[in-house]
Amino acid sequence: MLIANKNQQTRSTKKMLDYKEHFISVADLRIGLFVYIDLGWISHPFPLSSFKIHSPEQIATIRTLGIDRIRYSPEKSDPEPVAVETIKAAPAPVSPQEKERERRKLLLDEQNASLKVCERQYSQAAKSYKQLLEQAKAVPDKSFAQSRALVEGVIQQLQGLEETSIRLLSEQIGDRASLHSINVLVLSLLLGKACGLGEADLQELGIGALLHDIGKQELPSRLRWFDEQFSSAEKKLYQEHVRHGIALGIKMELPNAALQCIAQHHESASGNGYPMRLTGERISPLARIIALINQYDNLCNPGNPAAAQTPHEALSTIFTRLKGRFDAQTMSVFIRMMGVYPPGSAVQLTDDRYAMVVSVNSSRPLKPRLIIYNPHIPKAEALVVDLEQQASLGVKRSIKPMQLPRQALDYLSPRQHICYFFERASSLAGGEDTS
Repeated sequence: MLIANKNQQTRSTKKMLDYKEHFISVADLRIGLFVYIDLGWISHPFPLSSFKIHSPEQIATIRTLGIDRIRYSPEKSDPEPVAVETIKAAPAPVSPQEKERERRKLLLDEQNASLKVCERQYSQAAKSYKQLLEQAKAVPDKSFAQSRALVEGVIQQLQGLEETSIRLLSEQIGDRASLHSINVLVLSLLLGKACGLGEADLQELGIGALLHDIGKQELPSRLRWFDEQFSSAEKKLYQEHVRHGIALGIKMELPNAALQCIAQHHESASGNGYPMRLTGERISPLARIIALINQYDNLCNPGNPAAAQTPHEALSTIFTRLKGRFDAQTMSVFIRMMGVYPPGSAVQLTDDRYAMVVSVNSSRPLKPRLIIYNPHIPKAEALVVDLEQQASLGVKRSIKPMQLPRQALDYLSPRQHICYFFERASSLAGGEDTS
């Protein structure tokens, strides 16, 4: 009996050792390690959360995820190559040009990996929104659960970043409703965090932002996007999407704060909104955020593409012509968060070169990161330049894309549809000599 107990104890001890967790710094990653990505599905671009590293690109991507160390399995990893001391000739000296090429390649790999992560997260969120929208009427409780999970995943990632940058994405493929709703979700959560909201309020803000236009599916497709050319009757029908959204939100058993966001996202601080013509403090704080973000995205991405404004123009329009519609404090925080030249703005620099703003650190919005038109560097190899690291370089003015010279226009590729996500502020820390 004693021997049996001893054997059982030995097996238990061995089992505990088998489950001992091992961690390694992301700086020490190598090909052949079997790693575990302990993040939510929306927070990384890999098809599986555990796998063996087989390429430098995978290592570069992991290093953009905002984690300092990662769990791995020594048993499932390839053994680390043992260094064998041999007598060999001294290595040939590396030229400065070769060192610069290697430096640029490493920075470019990290830059592309970071963008790929953001675009994958955005795309997954848009697909999830489309799925929950399609079944909202048939299975409203399931759609609510999916909405909550999507919002929780985005908030979890956002809260894990000490400093965030708002990142311009490449052209996204998807239906307009999904792209608009994810844009409003992302920017509303960023603004909510900048306003100091707690996690519970961020959750309800996120659900309200994601579902603010859910009632539009009850409208004819031609009336789902507001057009200044609508007749009076068409405008009234368009405004009915708020009532439809409230009715569907009640079926989904959304929290009251999220329902308020749906009900009030077209209200105006001046009392000229709809459907209740509420003013000032009668509009919920969360709805004030969504109303502002909704307006900004509709200016950048209107139903009629010919009426689209650049992000800089949209911000200027809100501040100069529409400021009476929005809560003054919320608008002030939003403008500080986006910067004078939000991502997606085409600009001319103080040395007269042309550039596209691709990223803004919310804590240092006057020094954006951008791609500079350089005819001597292929477009695919252009590095992001951080103006914070360029003391003698700044932005002179914002310009319309069509004011760019043809070569600069083709190189900088201004987006037809502005889409944003967020990333760790230091993940685009590269740059190039701008002299």
